[in-house]
Amino acid sequence: MIKIFIGYICDLVFGDPYWLPHPIRFIGNGISSTERKLRKFFKGATQEKIGGILLFVAVVSSSYLLTFLLLWFAQKLHPTIRFIVETFLIFQILATKSLDIESRKVYTQLKHGNILEARKYLSYIVGRDTTHLDEKEIVRGAVETVAENISDGIIGPLMYIFIGGAPLGMAYKAVNTLDSMVGYKNEKYLHFGWASAKLDDLANIIPARLTAFFIVISAGLLRYDWLNSFKILKRDRRNHKSPNSGYPEAAVAGALNIQIGGTNSYFGQMMEKPTIGDKLKELDKEDLLRTIRIMYGASAIGVLFFSIIRWMANIQWGIR
Repeated sequence: MIKIFIGYICDLVFGDPYWLPHPIRFIGNGISSTERKLRKFFKGATQEKIGGILLFVAVVSSSYLLTFLLLWFAQKLHPTIRFIVETFLIFQILATKSLDIESRKVYTQLKHGNILEARKYLSYIVGRDTTHLDEKEIVRGAVETVAENISDGIIGPLMYIFIGGAPLGMAYKAVNTLDSMVGYKNEKYLHFGWASAKLDDLANIIPARLTAFFIVISAGLLRYDWLNSFKILKRDRRNHKSPNSGYPEAAVAGALNIQIGGTNSYFGQMMEKPTIGDKLKELDKEDLLRTIRIMYGASAIGVLFFSIIRWMANIQWGIR
């Protein structure tokens, strides 16, 4: 578990340095390249679904196997080399600091009254159209993204890393990346991205629900409204098109006594979504900083929780 702790701390300290090639970029390039090849042979709704399944299998399995082989080779050279390589990969898989950095850019621009720049930086972290958003809508988009990614970018990877090390963690990130690139319900990806969207939902069932409870605990420790966080989690967790994203978003909305969700524009189409939370107070830019604090608290709770589970498993079954 030591390499997980070191990787986690490195992520908190360094984030994702821009000069350092990130494994997710290679996964993304692999997805694009494989998609282009498969589309040459699979046309029409049924065939596109088959092609999408093959894309998912190819990308996720190769992400796992390449990571596994890299660590196997490092072990052959020396156990210390494997330790260093796996620690580095864990550091790269986690996204706590980078989520802070990228969302805080939105906050900084809002603080200085630069709404055009705030829209631009928000567009880097959300899939919706940000062109005409006002300040409250910008804050809402950033809060929703940070809340959702506490699960996708932190707790989910941590859970799979604790279960299967860097190879399983990298496979999970491949699942997430597939969903973010091809898991859209538009004309281009309705069938081709079907498998990626569904299997991403499956992979996140447990992480999303754990994340929500970690958020409630984090809210209590930070003296936010943890009782309301739990109340809104119970009531509004299904007020989302995703079977998972509503859980962390509801917990954050309740903790901050705000309302999120509603209408958004995606690729020129307006999408009506249910609201999450009660508007006990108006959204303001400080809510983004509060969400970031909750994120850090939830990530620390997640590390502690999975460490205890792993320790108990070691005692019960002698797992190493």
